[in-house]
Amino acid sequence: MSQHTPPGHMAPHIPADTYQHAQATGQPVVFVLNDTPPGFPWRRIVVPFAIAGAVVAGGWGLVAAICFLLDAAAHTFTVIAGAAGPIGVGGITLKLARSKST
Repeated sequence: MSQHTPPGHMAPHIPADTYQHAQATGQPVVFVLNDTPPGFPWRRIVVPFAIAGAVVAGGWGLVAAICFLLDAAAHTFTVIAGAAGPIGVGGITLKLARSKST
């Protein structure tokens, strides 16, 4: 018997003595295939939660980075304002930082 299966398909196998017995007696050979995957497909649930978790972690990282940059900018502004002293334009004087009098 020269029967080739197409590529990508696996032929179901039965023991040779059972097949030969069925051929000799003329009995039909019945194949029972189980197409359903065993168990629950966890990938269908885990992947969306993994993506959502990555988005949340990235959002918190972005918030932390913005807070750090605003803090650094505020400190930089304070240092520059303290070193510059009062700034005046056209008779209006603006003092950017408090004096260090105790």
